[in-house]
Amino acid sequence: MTNEELQQLTEHISLESFGKTFRHQAYFNARLRTTGGRYLLVSHHIEINKKYLDEHGYEELTGIIKHELAHYHLHIEGKGYQHRDRDFRELIKNVGAPRFCTPLPSQKKRQLPRNKVYECVGCGQLYHRKRRFDTSKYRCGKCSGKLTFLGVDQSKV
Repeated sequence: MTNEELQQLTEHISLESFGKTFRHQAYFNARLRTTGGRYLLVSHHIEINKKYLDEHGYEELTGIIKHELAHYHLHIEGKGYQHRDRDFRELIKNVGAPRFCTPLPSQKKRQLPRNKVYECVGCGQLYHRKRRFDTSKYRCGKCSGKLTFLGVDQSKV
């Protein structure tokens, strides 16, 4: 699919689903990585991630276009166009657009931070932290005892 075909498809979906014309540009942006598309507030253009067409097909692409057109039409009308706004949620429900797109299988899942575990020598109180810290500078909040580093907690991964 070319940018011209995407433009025609976007104009068609806008008229069919929203009953309004789309007067700006819709085009593919190869630099988009984690999102299906985006609506640009300043220029009113819509950018679409071509990987969604390649990996998920035509239906996913039309859902993304409807989602971005909901942002577009609400912003043009001066209504709430953000995900948290009631106007936006009602409009995407009425036109059958997804609120979020399905993640790409090619995207590597983010590794959750492993928690570091510290124990008080005096009372045995455990402390779970995301970052490692210098135990000589800190004390237990319960009994003011010394803290020792136990290691990385594998159960929270």
